[in-house]
Amino acid sequence: MKIAVTGAKGLLGWHASARIHAQNCAARYKGDADPFELVQVDRETFENDAALSAALSGADAVLHFAGVNRGAESEVEEANPAIARKLVAACKSAGAAPHIVYANSTHAARDTFYGRSKRIAGDILGEFADRYTDLVLPHIFGECAKPYYNNVTATLIDQLWKGETPDLNPEGRVQLLHAGEAAQIAIDAAVNGVTGRTAPEGRDIGVTDLYDRLGSFHELYRANIFPALADPFDVALFNSYRVGGYPEHYPLMLKKNADHRGVLFETAKGGTAPQSFISTTKPGKTRGDHFHYDLVERFLVVQGQAVIRIRRVLTDEVHEFAVAGDEPAAIDMPPLHTHHIENVSDEDVVTFFWSHHLFDPANPDTYADPV
Repeated sequence: MKIAVTGAKGLLGWHASARIHAQNCAARYKGDADPFELVQVDRETFENDAALSAALSGADAVLHFAGVNRGAESEVEEANPAIARKLVAACKSAGAAPHIVYANSTHAARDTFYGRSKRIAGDILGEFADRYTDLVLPHIFGECAKPYYNNVTATLIDQLWKGETPDLNPEGRVQLLHAGEAAQIAIDAAVNGVTGRTAPEGRDIGVTDLYDRLGSFHELYRANIFPALADPFDVALFNSYRVGGYPEHYPLMLKKNADHRGVLFETAKGGTAPQSFISTTKPGKTRGDHFHYDLVERFLVVQGQAVIRIRRVLTDEVHEFAVAGDEPAAIDMPPLHTHHIENVSDEDVVTFFWSHHLFDPANPDTYADPV
């Protein structure tokens, strides 16, 4: 199945692309054929008529996340319908009749410049596509969201990491839906042929309550304590917070307590139903080369020297961290970032691992992908 994702470098587009990529990774690991042909349509492609037509040729589905939500009012009002018309024209040029899943907004019900823009764009797409899903979304948050870009959660997270105090509207409220959940709904609609209006509910929360919850995460995490992570919403919010500090605030150096007997330090504490284990890695060997959707996972080398590499999925963005047992440094893996650990010493590397829930073989949330 060929799926084209517009706005592929944006928050929803990247989350959707990463999840489609994950299913291909899972199939390759089993020796099966890729279930999807993923085509990421970025702004450069969208602005090139020939490239856009080629990208859409033979597409079974288009997840349409590209759009404009900020700028001069007249520009925003005209932009989204113009983007929709260009998508329709490119489909016609390519001879494609894909199932279109449109990331609409709850603002479309309002008589505002942005609401009208989103509503008209949806009407254009709905008139063209025989198979059309109007995915009406509330406020989206998630890992790798841009702060100060119409995303209150990402902005508050960035201000916490910078030690800034935000100016909050005490009456403000938001309906929050994680980007991964929204992306999966879009993918499932395309795969299962779900058409019509779909309007997933977000978590209703006051802006001050959101800031307090994020602030609690920050206070605990900087003290090397994981918060309780029984609620999937808290897992998604905590992961968004953690990734907001990556890579600038990595690694988390741990306090050593040393005396004549040796050294003691705390590896990980807090969380709910955690799983801990130890591994050894022989000189020159590598462990990992996989990523997860939402696992909270800590790597901590307690003997030997190693390099931990982390790459954001579907990009060439790699960060390296040299770690050693004599200077305990925790590296917590960001979701949707493939990672590995390589032994670069001449002795076995001993690594402590911690995750926020027990491993479930029926749902391993592990996708093989070389760094």
